[in-house]
Amino acid sequence: MKVVMTPNPYRDKNFKYAAQAEQILENAGVETKICLPFGVDRSFEPPADRIFYNLGDELQTADLLICFGGDGTILHSSKAATAHSIPVLGVNIGTMGFMAELEAGELNLLSRLATGQYTVERRMMLSVEVFHEGQVVYSDTALNDVAITKGAVARVIHLEVLCDSVQAYSFAGDGVLVCTPTGSTAYSMSAGGPIVEPSARNIIVTPICSHTVQARPFVTSKDREITVRVGKTGRKNAFLSTDGGRAFRLSLGDTVRLRRARRETRLVRLKNTSFFEIINNKFFMR
Repeated sequence: MKVVMTPNPYRDKNFKYAAQAEQILENAGVETKICLPFGVDRSFEPPADRIFYNLGDELQTADLLICFGGDGTILHSSKAATAHSIPVLGVNIGTMGFMAELEAGELNLLSRLATGQYTVERRMMLSVEVFHEGQVVYSDTALNDVAITKGAVARVIHLEVLCDSVQAYSFAGDGVLVCTPTGSTAYSMSAGGPIVEPSARNIIVTPICSHTVQARPFVTSKDREITVRVGKTGRKNAFLSTDGGRAFRLSLGDTVRLRRARRETRLVRLKNTSFFEIINNKFFMR
């Protein structure tokens, strides 16, 4: 068995937890490779005794990916793993770590990987495309959510939301979120959206600070197509962000189309923990 590990160099200082995991896995007979999950800036000084391998190369022959960091690190690394049909296990060394399976103090459980004592949970993803004058100008996939929001200027944006080409509502506000069940406990929940069990297959639409009572959160089946149209009047201050990544500027009249993606993210489970236990531990017992 080969496991690739991607520690966040800004959270796992001196790669303390990655080194512990490496030792545990190698003692269990598992081959390991440590890769950086993303490009680093000049402030990063790699340890002299540590070799970092290329993530893209190593994933081609890997059986599993372990991410060390917060939810952002897991979201970032899971895209690369999903592209190679590799399951992901998250180790939380961040703040919330809602998507992580293990906390930093539970690394000994990693030895179970060598004997197959784990399960794999499938999570649906969203496919997003932006159309400008009929042409696709942006495309991506999201495990958590796609946010369409106004810019920093305190002005509302005008949006029309459609489900299978039928208008759900048209409103002015700060924006709209379209998320998966996995992402229902992130930005969407903060904006008043429902909590949905992550193994479900649904698309959740949550308006952000709508200026009309008509625009309320709603949940659809996995097979619906959600379309968001940016109003043709007002200022060019709308932006799209996938899984909290870099913002893409939307022009007036652009159309955003969102559907269930063909690929699914696979998350490794080493513990038999209820989703509601996780909610209580992460949100109500801090």
